[in-house]
Amino acid sequence: MQYRNIAIIAHVDHGKTTLVDALLKQGGAFSSHEQVDTCVMDSNDQEKERGITIYAKNTAIEYKGTKINIVDTPGHADFGSEVERVLRMVDSVLLVVDAYEGPMPQTKFVLKKALEHGLKPIVVINKIDKPTAQPAAVIDMLFDLFVQLGATDEQLDFNVVYAIARDGVAILNMDDERKDITPLFDMVIDKVPAAANDTEKPFKMQIANLAYDNYLGRMGIGRVYEGKAKVGQTVTIIGNDGVRRTGKISKVFTTLGLRKVEVAEAEAGDIITLAGIPDIFVGETISTVPDAEPMAPITIDEPTLKMEFMVNSSPFAGREGKFVTSRNIRDRLEKELEMNVGLKVDLDGGDGNGYVVSGRGELHLSVLIETMRREGFELQVGAPQVIFHEEAGKKMEPMENVVIWVPESCSGTIIEHLGKRKGLMTDMKTENGITSMEFEVPTRGLLGFRSIFTVDTKGEGIMYSSFSKYDEYKGPIEKREVGSMISGFPGTAMAYSLWKLEERGPILIEPATEVYEGMIIGEHLKGGDLVVNPTKNKQLTNMRASGTDEAVRLTPIRKMTLEDCLDYIGADEYVEVTPSSLRLRKKFLTENERKRGGKA
Repeated sequence: MQYRNIAIIAHVDHGKTTLVDALLKQGGAFSSHEQVDTCVMDSNDQEKERGITIYAKNTAIEYKGTKINIVDTPGHADFGSEVERVLRMVDSVLLVVDAYEGPMPQTKFVLKKALEHGLKPIVVINKIDKPTAQPAAVIDMLFDLFVQLGATDEQLDFNVVYAIARDGVAILNMDDERKDITPLFDMVIDKVPAAANDTEKPFKMQIANLAYDNYLGRMGIGRVYEGKAKVGQTVTIIGNDGVRRTGKISKVFTTLGLRKVEVAEAEAGDIITLAGIPDIFVGETISTVPDAEPMAPITIDEPTLKMEFMVNSSPFAGREGKFVTSRNIRDRLEKELEMNVGLKVDLDGGDGNGYVVSGRGELHLSVLIETMRREGFELQVGAPQVIFHEEAGKKMEPMENVVIWVPESCSGTIIEHLGKRKGLMTDMKTENGITSMEFEVPTRGLLGFRSIFTVDTKGEGIMYSSFSKYDEYKGPIEKREVGSMISGFPGTAMAYSLWKLEERGPILIEPATEVYEGMIIGEHLKGGDLVVNPTKNKQLTNMRASGTDEAVRLTPIRKMTLEDCLDYIGADEYVEVTPSSLRLRKKFLTENERKRGGKA
């Protein structure tokens, strides 16, 4: 059988997963009676809730006697390590671009990686049914981007397909009849080189991804480059450190639609899943030849943010979580390291109560925290901090390429805020009352900015960012202009107290919430921290007078998500994360400790 291996890459929300849905439906992956969801590849709970792809997943369909392996990749810069690994397995990519928005920061990132691997993309201009669609202009923008990223002459001669992925339609020219997605299938068969299929050579493959099964344990996913993988085969595994060990393949799976199909053997060119090697790791080479040459290592960009994960030390510690000790947290982080190659954890540093975890961005780390929380872990985390580098004696910091769309009336406020955060505007356009702006901003400047951005644009703004490069240190940045309202007493928060405190700033907790000394209950708008008593109730007497009994009407609070909490906290604050609660607190709970710690 012939194989075509492709990855679908794009910026967030440009329609990758929807396009995979259309390919699966028309490729016969579902029976006629099956009820099919949208975004079927987003199977993880957080993927469904957030509406984004977090993990790269592979599927396959058969078309005209050829098996097409398709890998759906994340569009978010924080999960770029997933994209980098996957590109090693494929022979071409479908670059999906919105017919109105054109190439975005993440389009640039994933395209750069694809071009570096020598892949020739097929460009899919999606959402051509939008009233504002401008496919011709988008193709011009893409050509400029290809040139800017150093594409070869062959890569510049890319093929274009126009699509409405939601409706399962693809066409080669804008005036063609809009029927089905067959033109895209035909383009893949014609233009993507067939995978090398030499089954006579000894078996050889490289692991690009990992999976886990409760019965089979850890499994390796990768492409077979030479020979055949057979059940019961004894193989040599060449580790990333060059050390060789032996193992035995217990099961081989290939993919068809959304199903894993168990087979006795799989041949070169196919993307398969192997079970039976419990200590398999990403990047390792597997071969039946004991002295086989290892394949080139899979390189991953370095993390740019770090965060402390610690044992919860608040007065409410151990009430709500199932796993609360440093040993539990350490074991969980070690397990995560096996699967999440973009992550780094310093397990030996610190005092044994906390570990420094480094990742590609706030979202990357918050997805891990949210996953741990849902598994029953209780912990506290510190504020995200940027990882600095030193080059030629100079302090270097990560910079982000930021694209923003806001109503024209909000543009001045956003420029002012990003200016204070050392942002440099590189482009600005206004069309139909919407201003689009591009900035180069230090990653430090974006920490805590999203919540301000949402308030300033009244929720109408759109912001995307992706890591650009390391640049010279830009100087100090003030992260937050407001202080915190801190409870000075333990007890239960009273509606009367919170009502009186509202004039000092927004309250972050509901009445009847249990509080402890040092817990943050609101923002203090006049700057500087303020210690308050939210547990005080109104003194009641049996005397009544008209006009003195005011009705207590509280402003509805803004429910803080995990990302909001991480955005909000300063260097002297923690987020307490439990399966059922998120609490903000000071590092030092009592006022005396805070004074001794250098921050009153």
